[in-house]
Amino acid sequence: MLPKVNQILYIQVNSIDPDEAQQEYKSRIADVNANYISMEVPIHVGTGRLKRLYAGDQINAYFMTEGGVKNYFNTVVLGFKEEVIRLVLIKPPEPDHITKVQRRNFLRVPAELEIAVKATEQIMFTAITDDVGGGGVSFLCESRVPIKTHDVLSCWLLVPYRNGAIEHANFKGEIVRIKTLENGKLIVMVQFTEIADVERQRIIRYCFERQLDFRKR
Repeated sequence: MLPKVNQILYIQVNSIDPDEAQQEYKSRIADVNANYISMEVPIHVGTGRLKRLYAGDQINAYFMTEGGVKNYFNTVVLGFKEEVIRLVLIKPPEPDHITKVQRRNFLRVPAELEIAVKATEQIMFTAITDDVGGGGVSFLCESRVPIKTHDVLSCWLLVPYRNGAIEHANFKGEIVRIKTLENGKLIVMVQFTEIADVERQRIIRYCFERQLDFRKR
């Protein structure tokens, strides 16, 4: 299902500047057709300032539907259209490329991904995840690592996709549970506390690709 006229589209612009990549903007959709979606010039969600876009800009976007479902998709700026106001034209997504996620029911999948973890300036280590999802991750680490429940961790997750592309997802998360396994290692369960939508979308995309792989087996 594509977004509809007058719906609000929330976007983040892909950028080599990590601060800019995390900024969220919103825009009202003016028109939807087979060739493009037109939207008003986006404004920053926090400051209300206008965001200047350029043809070719890569965008991560989502719109809300009933039940609090976020519909994520990736798109690109095609150009501009001058009417009563200036409109931005973006490429409409294929319906099967829209990822639907209900915030309170994030998909979670088993996954062995590399993750870098920073607990303090002195405590930094790498680990392998046990599972990942849009609401958090769990990872395995050695029992000698000095972490405890309710610690807040800064993490960098390596996210590979089926097409061979690799991205990183950065987030902060709180340890909600630690369990000691029979082999002496710890399994650490982390819930996201700070994560940009563009970072969460990368993880969600990976989860859906993994789910499709499982269904094909």
